[in-house]
Amino acid sequence: MSKIVRFHATGGPEVLTLDDVEVREPGQGEIRIRTRALGLNRADAMLRSGHLMELPSGIGWEASGEVDAIGPGVEGFTVGDAVSLIPSFRATDYPIHGELAIAPATAVVKHPDTLSWEEAAALWGQYLTAYGALIETAALKAGDTLLVPAASSSVGLAAIQIARSVGARPVALTRTSAKRQQLLDAGAEAVIATTEEDVVTRVNELTDGQGARVIFDPVGGPALARLIGAAAPGGTVIVYGALSTEATTLPVLAVIGKSLTIRGYKVFDLTTDVERRKVAVDWILDGVARKVLRPVIDTVFPLEDIVGAHRRLESGSQVGKIVVTVRR
Repeated sequence: MSKIVRFHATGGPEVLTLDDVEVREPGQGEIRIRTRALGLNRADAMLRSGHLMELPSGIGWEASGEVDAIGPGVEGFTVGDAVSLIPSFRATDYPIHGELAIAPATAVVKHPDTLSWEEAAALWGQYLTAYGALIETAALKAGDTLLVPAASSSVGLAAIQIARSVGARPVALTRTSAKRQQLLDAGAEAVIATTEEDVVTRVNELTDGQGARVIFDPVGGPALARLIGAAAPGGTVIVYGALSTEATTLPVLAVIGKSLTIRGYKVFDLTTDVERRKVAVDWILDGVARKVLRPVIDTVFPLEDIVGAHRRLESGSQVGKIVVTVRR
């Protein structure tokens, strides 16, 4: 029997339990992993608090660990290999948070031994999201100004690192000044506290009135109009989340007047495409090898405190990734 994170009713972090479950053998095209660390994502909280057709349910997209068993038709892996997981599957089909996890082999990658288990569990979701939006979609390049709302999230920090790696200028957006120094230390060229400063005015000051060519927004809501006001003519606004619970109003005349591209983005479009995913994985591994990309971990919790880890996730006070370790 293995301890698996599940919930028997939807709700807050307190609904999570550690259940003793018999984990099956891997089937065709599958790998079983003995986990060492689990990475938390905002999507985990959305799944846990949403409405499911079938309960109890498992949870989780990201983990690192060792190959425990290999199913038929799988090549390129050996029992004992150090691996981590790319979010490219439905967590309700392959819930991976627990001591043992079954995953499709297409989602399993070997990670460099320069990364700890915690860093490996924090790697793929954030960097693939930022890479796909910024490099593949927006073609971010040297000299570009990039606006990063919710910059203290793991994806926001990955975006700052990726921008720096190509010579772009990342400007971090955060609600208050409380995280200003941490974001500057993380590589932001400037930090705008959105409840204390006018975003459009500050961006114009930072860009000599040119505006930001790329905006990478996970929030939506009323703030999107201000971001569009700060965009450069011909710029690209990528929306990859809807953290705001308020309605999003699009200032159409500003979009037309600036000839903006507004693009919806989800990482699964990248991670479920074999060829695109390979290019992205190689690009990120190269960045890790050159030490220009490195996961920022906010807090590490033991598996036994999975509820506390989810509470930290929902607090909004973190800077970086929340990781859960699995003791052996």
